[in-house]
Amino acid sequence: MAEIKGTVLTDSIKSIKDRYGDPAYKNIVDQLKGQTRTLFERSHILPLGWYSLDTFAQFLEMDVKVTMNGNEQELINRSERVIERQLSGLYKWFVKFGSPEFLLKRISVVHQTYFRGVDIEVNLPSPGRAVLKYTGFSKQHRLIGLSIIGFYRKGLEISGAKDVKAEFVTPIEDDKGYCELLLTWRGK
Repeated sequence: MAEIKGTVLTDSIKSIKDRYGDPAYKNIVDQLKGQTRTLFERSHILPLGWYSLDTFAQFLEMDVKVTMNGNEQELINRSERVIERQLSGLYKWFVKFGSPEFLLKRISVVHQTYFRGVDIEVNLPSPGRAVLKYTGFSKQHRLIGLSIIGFYRKGLEISGAKDVKAEFVTPIEDDKGYCELLLTWRGK
């Protein structure tokens, strides 16, 4: 069973409340069902705890419906803002002076600290091209893929890559037991 670290849940809750207020968060929670609703109603989520990725996917789906008017592509933009905030200060300079390849390897290691039951392989077949293969996601986790696109796209831009393109050549929703993200860029 795929799991996600509690800090992702707590950061998501904080982001929603900061951006849209407590009423929007309550609206999301009120539309959830079962254990998912119970978890987010309590808001006693432990940042270092592990939670079902299915539960987070249900929450994310309702978040898209309520705060993004169903525009799933907005998840990419949100993820880009998150990584830009995470890669601020001295770490941002470190990333800027590193290569896109270094950043890809680093983000993939970081992703592994946030997911349990999900593995990632980074293949760099040629300069300006990477294929990332994730195993462990199921079709109900498809929205996570949009967040992943945003993380890599913005991270590569920060590292100096130009014309960054990111697309799943084997999408999560194909439910093949794996998904593959193709990244291309030029520069650096």
